[in-house]
Amino acid sequence: MKLTRGDVVLIDFPFSDRTGSKVRPALVVQDDRWNAALDDAILALISSSRRRRVGAATQRLIPIMSPEAVGTGLRIDSIVQCENLITLEQGLVLSVLGRFGPALMSEIDDCLRAALGIA
Repeated sequence: MKLTRGDVVLIDFPFSDRTGSKVRPALVVQDDRWNAALDDAILALISSSRRRRVGAATQRLIPIMSPEAVGTGLRIDSIVQCENLITLEQGLVLSVLGRFGPALMSEIDDCLRAALGIA
């Protein structure tokens, strides 16, 4: 399956200390030309954990009752953590849950710039 930028996907996300993993949603942030050309995709972690919400410019809260949450496939208030990226083979994606619209992806771009120090 080839992914599209803005897809909300379900993956088995490995812990950074390599002690295990957890099935959780993630956002495809890689450009579509690379999604089509490569087997791998760059993803941003999506978490519902309140302790992970630090209010940084690298994060975007998605309240489940907000209009922007419609169609994302998210079921509870979630935070996109653009400071927590992973490259994963597209074939390891368990399912596509939904999509982020263009306006929300534009805000994600701002979070990515903050996370990567790109002006």
